[in-house]
Amino acid sequence: MIGFAGRTAFVTGGANGVGIGLVRALLGEGCKVAIADVREEHIERALKSFDNREVMGVNVDVSSRAEMARAADEVEAKFGTVTLLFNNAGVNLFQPIEESSYSDWDWLMGVNLHGPINGVMTFVPRMIAHGQGGYVVNTASMAGWLASGSPGIYNTTKFAVRGLSESLRYSLAKHHIGVSCVCPGLVKSYIYASDDIRPANLMADAKPVNAEGVERLAGMHQVGMEPDTIAARILQGMRENQTYIFPMPDHKDELAEYFEESLGDYRDYPHDTGYEERIKIEAFRRKSYRVQRDAAKQAI
Repeated sequence: MIGFAGRTAFVTGGANGVGIGLVRALLGEGCKVAIADVREEHIERALKSFDNREVMGVNVDVSSRAEMARAADEVEAKFGTVTLLFNNAGVNLFQPIEESSYSDWDWLMGVNLHGPINGVMTFVPRMIAHGQGGYVVNTASMAGWLASGSPGIYNTTKFAVRGLSESLRYSLAKHHIGVSCVCPGLVKSYIYASDDIRPANLMADAKPVNAEGVERLAGMHQVGMEPDTIAARILQGMRENQTYIFPMPDHKDELAEYFEESLGDYRDYPHDTGYEERIKIEAFRRKSYRVQRDAAKQAI
């Protein structure tokens, strides 16, 4: 079971929403915590609420490899090697793919997918070199399981974060580094106002902000789960070394229905040429995957 006290944690999107809940929970466990966020004023506000405990702020754009490397150096210089990484930052556009632009893709992919990739590529080699194990938590979403016409790009990025997380979980087990993918639903956060932090260089062909739509989304997010509740459940999921952390029960029945519908798309085709040999190969792969899943459960 992972121990938290004394470890250094890096939380992206750490000044709001799930991120600030994680910061509070980690400090309560005796961690040293870096609040990484793109909004300087939100970082400052967060820091003022922590009574000078072992916490620092880092202004960083997670889509930038150079900025993430600089942030890692800053945190390491003050708090030591980061062994708890939370790739939590995310933005959203509530629109379908066919109505989106390349700049829309570049923005969401940059934060939601390249952000976790940059976090992993920046911090994981340092974790491995440190030799004290650790943990990586990637925030996906139930939108990484259940897709609709909108938000199409967001769905794409969150499905990809799931794949990144599962593969990383199995490859890092031998280093005693756990990996979990968090899949929340509606959270009390400011993701509905993502346009406020959209970079100027990624505004090409951007749709005008729908003020009425933003106000409606704001009302929905006000009844979202409290960040502190989600954070407590994430830490519990880490203690249990869960592959997936579902912090709310809201979608369980729907997910079961989705799996049932997906399996229903299989057909009983007649065996084609090569089937018998393929089955032998797949049996070997299946056994290998089972071994990897079992090993990951015992990693920490």
